[in-house]
Amino acid sequence: MTVKEMAERAELEVLVGADGLDVEVTGGYAADLISTVMANAKQDNVWVTWHLHPNIVAAALIVKLSAIILVSGRQPEQETVQRAQQEGMPILGSSLPAFEIIGRLHGMGILGTV
Repeated sequence: MTVKEMAERAELEVLVGADGLDVEVTGGYAADLISTVMANAKQDNVWVTWHLHPNIVAAALIVKLSAIILVSGRQPEQETVQRAQQEGMPILGSSLPAFEIIGRLHGMGILGTV
């Protein structure tokens, strides 16, 4: 499934990076410690987080994630938006809490990384 298909099915809003929605999603990871994401998330995973600052884009690029999902109505900082646009990293958002978003993703067959 692509990021675009996932976003549509999970009712996620594309906040940044509409040009990068054709990337495949192979799984998901949820964490708010960036070092944990860098150590455990896998290439082409989506990352569910509360973080808003530009370091989320840097970490996503290092791991080669498919997209970042912000939860609970959080909006990325302006510098984060600029960096994501430059790098083509999709940032999606939802007003729903992380638990609900993760449940939707799991229900669509996007499983957690082990």
